[in-house]
Amino acid sequence: MRILLTNDDGINAPGLAALADEMVKHGEVIIYAPISEMSAVGHAITLSDPLRVVDFQKNGRTFGHAVRGTPADCVKIATWDLNKQNRKPDILISGINLGSNTGINTIYSGTVSAATEGAIFGIPSIAISLASFTSLDFSVAAEFAAVLARHLLANPLPPGVFLNVNVPAVPKQELQGITYSRQGMTNYIEEYEVRRDPHNREYYWLTGEKMEVENNPEIDDRAIIEKKISITPIQLDLTSYPALAQCRNWQITF
Repeated sequence: MRILLTNDDGINAPGLAALADEMVKHGEVIIYAPISEMSAVGHAITLSDPLRVVDFQKNGRTFGHAVRGTPADCVKIATWDLNKQNRKPDILISGINLGSNTGINTIYSGTVSAATEGAIFGIPSIAISLASFTSLDFSVAAEFAAVLARHLLANPLPPGVFLNVNVPAVPKQELQGITYSRQGMTNYIEEYEVRRDPHNREYYWLTGEKMEVENNPEIDDRAIIEKKISITPIQLDLTSYPALAQCRNWQITF
């Protein structure tokens, strides 16, 4: 199994290291990841600047390729490079992200967008996140990523569909199972803190807290609260088909 890994927390992130340590037990691991943190950049790609890639050394050996770009850039250039070598990945895993990617966060997430890019290239893809901003124990999420990767390859999804996975930050024995969730609509109450730099110039820092989670057992955020691993299939086709049918009944003249 040839496994392409990436993330949005940066190539030196502990979640990526834990994922690599687990996945190397199951196949050839290839890493292309941002050289620095690229959280919440969505599906941005680099067009007007050079895309620079360097080998990243860790513990005296080459760990992977550090890309001065976005998560989607990483997948694009990795796929281009590996295709030239006739080494197309069998699977792509993006993560393990520090912090959940549920609800509206899914849209902003660089972790999810890297998996989206993988799906565009026809690679079975998984985005995986640990639902905590403080825990650095990625072992359960890494182990589950390996189990899920094998299952996904044995049970392919339709073209243009990938998996967004969120793992509660609890020991394995405290997990309450796996649930197949839909993306919730939980958003954030957002504010900007007004601050001053050393030159007394005003700037703004986005802050906020998550709104009350919907009381619906089918959604991703509720699964995390219930200590369940959430698996959500995501598709590239953003069309709302009920709304499309409605629009076709409109009588607009112009």
